[in-house]
Amino acid sequence: MDNDGQYSWWIKAISGADEVQARRFAAAIALEMGRGGISRVVELTGMSHLTIDKGIKELKSTERLEVPERLRSPGGGRKRVEDKDPEIIADLEKIMNENTAGDNMSLLRWSSKSTYKIADELKLSGHKIDPDTVGRILKENDYSLQANLKNIEGGSSADRDAQFGYINGKAEEFMKNANPVISVDAKKKELIGEFKNPGRIWTKKGEAKKVNVYDFSGLGIGKAAPYGIYDTGRNEGMVNVGKSHDTSEFAVESIRQWWLLMGKERYPDAKELMICADGCGSNGSRNRGWKVHLQELSNQTGLSITVCHFPPGTSKWNKIEHRMFSFISMNWKGKPLVNFETVIKLISSTKTRNGLTVTAIEDNRGYVTGIRHSDEDMTKLNITLHEIHPKWNYTILPQKD
Repeated sequence: MDNDGQYSWWIKAISGADEVQARRFAAAIALEMGRGGISRVVELTGMSHLTIDKGIKELKSTERLEVPERLRSPGGGRKRVEDKDPEIIADLEKIMNENTAGDNMSLLRWSSKSTYKIADELKLSGHKIDPDTVGRILKENDYSLQANLKNIEGGSSADRDAQFGYINGKAEEFMKNANPVISVDAKKKELIGEFKNPGRIWTKKGEAKKVNVYDFSGLGIGKAAPYGIYDTGRNEGMVNVGKSHDTSEFAVESIRQWWLLMGKERYPDAKELMICADGCGSNGSRNRGWKVHLQELSNQTGLSITVCHFPPGTSKWNKIEHRMFSFISMNWKGKPLVNFETVIKLISSTKTRNGLTVTAIEDNRGYVTGIRHSDEDMTKLNITLHEIHPKWNYTILPQKD
């Protein structure tokens, strides 16, 4: 074996050594090579002249050679891309928000774009970044590569993507003008009493909570009908826990309570309110009572209320589902909802690392079902249908006295 081959083998043999050991070993090889040794080791290892010079000085030192507890002083080493270029995170989020796909109920988001393409787009914006660094940053921000998941609720609409774009554009416009944007929906009714709640919690062996074997409603004290309002701009929400029926009157009353208890204080100068809602149920696009009660709310508050409905089969894309309801469900998993006080406390104690806070209130009113609103009632509404998908997008204005 020639000398270069021998030295190359030695250098490969210490590839797992830490940087101090590697620096000193490379310096020893350079000294053994003699004249031109430093340049040759630089070529073989990729180390810099300064690194090898430092190793030679350490070897020639009369002091005992010791490996320091820290290889670098605090703050030393190459800085992360996001530390040198803080704006890169915001630009990366913008790219991902424009190209995010999948089921938003999942706590992990994923994108169909590769790290190579994302890196290329960031470079076009003036950032210096490689695909591996893009992958690291995405993982640290809860993105992951995932396969397709069969989870579509029903038939999709040809106008679905256009409606999503319209909702996002309207929301940006409202928040830019300091007007609230809320996402609303009714959570499924919950049996109240000694019933099993899905999920597991840590308890001592043999001390698991005993609950009813059968989930018969007659064994409980009633049902809770939680209706949620999520403020997308402030990452906070409110849940109105009803004890009656989930009607359109109950849905609008929940929004009214949010406005009186939270919204009015958060947005003192607001003239408009945007509501993002599913296309069916108590806040459905074809529910006449929903519009009638929203007109009453508009008259009472003086707010112009713009409603944008999600297309059929896309209810899980509503932000309240994956930004608030999913965390409430995780917070009370494995804990029987023995009474309404427990429901209120468990909802109110829901928090996330991203700053989500939730307020819960109890609604003891009784709401009547089966109320019909005539065509004449609908003609009295001060409603403006939007040009784009008017069946899903409309604004209700306050009526003049």
